[in-house]
Amino acid sequence: MKNKKLKVCLISSSGGHLEQLKQLIPTAQQYDMFIVTEANKSSLSLGEKYKTYYMRQQERKSFSFFLDFPINIGKSIVTFLKEKPDVVISTGAGMVIPFCLFAKLYGKKVVFLESFAKINSPTITGIVIYRFADRFYVQWEEMKKHYPDAIYKGGIY
Repeated sequence: MKNKKLKVCLISSSGGHLEQLKQLIPTAQQYDMFIVTEANKSSLSLGEKYKTYYMRQQERKSFSFFLDFPINIGKSIVTFLKEKPDVVISTGAGMVIPFCLFAKLYGKKVVFLESFAKINSPTITGIVIYRFADRFYVQWEEMKKHYPDAIYKGGIY
């Protein structure tokens, strides 16, 4: 019987969260890997090199959030059921929450890396995912006061 290769989903919003996620690609490439991120000018080139799925760009302070978020929930369901990852690794932000919840509901592993930019206060996404993540990493030791069970190993840069 052939061993099944672990399927890994790397997921983040665009911008700085995606830049942090890209640091994990060299390690994740040893697995059956795919990426989920928001579609914009800075992220579209990922699809040329890696299997990539795009969500709608969502800004929680914008009125369009009320349209974009439900659409992203639907896209998350479709992508999750199509790919069936064994592990979901995320660096945030908001649009990753539904995908990570689906992963947990289906008994998959969820790994979250709190943002390198957060030294003294937690992100909203981190607060939500901390409650159910199988592994939760912080990149600054000071963040352990917000996430006492988090793992500190330094920055990923």
